[in-house]
Amino acid sequence: MRNLVYTGFMSLDGVVDSPGGGPGEEHRSGGWVVKDLDFVPEAWSLKAEELTDTTALMFGRRSYEAFAGVWPGSEDHAAYKELPKYVVSATLSDDAIVDGWGPITILRSTEDVAALKEGEGGAIFIHGSAELAQRLSDAGLIDQYNLLVFPVLLGAGKSLFGRADRDKHMLTLRESESYSNGILKLVYDVRR
Repeated sequence: MRNLVYTGFMSLDGVVDSPGGGPGEEHRSGGWVVKDLDFVPEAWSLKAEELTDTTALMFGRRSYEAFAGVWPGSEDHAAYKELPKYVVSATLSDDAIVDGWGPITILRSTEDVAALKEGEGGAIFIHGSAELAQRLSDAGLIDQYNLLVFPVLLGAGKSLFGRADRDKHMLTLRESESYSNGILKLVYDVRR
């Protein structure tokens, strides 16, 4: 069985959208990851550590469209270029798939994601994709959360966690670290 890992930047009040400020998810605090914060290299070490564990990537449609326009030619994301990618979307057409960015498969439902998890292979990492993460969390499909929590309260934006009335998910803290600029690294496993 494959692990499904959500990885992302999150404000203290749970917002995960517009960390770099980009099209489609703007609010007046967009770009909050790079604004008003001292750069501390070790605070980004989680991202380098994830490269070792990532065997595939998963996106919702909007995040796929945003990343597909940048990551294929990005030096910072070169290690991801040939990895398999899964886009969970009921609306993305086959002709919208980007060429030259490794194998890309469209999954049409949460059930398709569950079936993928049952197969062989390593960890699948979800980047961005707040709405997808909420759906998959509500369905009990996310196994781990890798979060860099920033010392900012945004008040607006998409939350990583939905407000659905569902069974609680207990988490076990696997790893944590705090950095001099106020960022917290939190790695949680979902208890089954």
